[in-house]
Amino acid sequence: MLEPTIPALKEWASAIKALETGRQIMVMRKGGIVEETRHFELKSPAFYLYPTYEHQRKELIKSSDQSYVEESLAEWVPEASTIRITAYAEVTQDLEIRDQEMLDRLLDFHMWTADFAEDRLKWKRKDPLHVLILRVYLLKEPMEIPVLPEYNGCRSWISIPNGPVPREMTPAVDVADFDEQVQKINEMLKL
Repeated sequence: MLEPTIPALKEWASAIKALETGRQIMVMRKGGIVEETRHFELKSPAFYLYPTYEHQRKELIKSSDQSYVEESLAEWVPEASTIRITAYAEVTQDLEIRDQEMLDRLLDFHMWTADFAEDRLKWKRKDPLHVLILRVYLLKEPMEIPVLPEYNGCRSWISIPNGPVPREMTPAVDVADFDEQVQKINEMLKL
């Protein structure tokens, strides 16, 4: 019998830390190089956040937020046989950004440099940049899961063991603050 699994979105460990502290409530996705469909698809409205370390670099992050990279890399052991999952997320909006002007309006709401955000928009130019607005929850008891070969590679989604459900979680940002941030983002984008 197969063990139950749940989707996890692979994201930079530094971005997960920014989500967990409330610094930002969004991630930007275009899809990994080895995506089955060659572009990003929202495979689930709720998922765990699986930390990745390989591609994050301080120069791609605003100087005021580079401590997130430093902190995450200090915890990273490249040869580790397990990885720690600390957060769960629910998508409240999947915004499709297609032009630089819209992307520029979001600059204050995330940790990435303007140049890096622009590069993400321009990559696979025909596909929109998905800005996922996430309601993030901190796991009371983080999960320690084995690092499996199928988790490697430039892909957005993996399936991880579900473990005991439900897990106790607390919101990273209280409801009022989250709603205020969402309203500001929507106002900036004129939604």
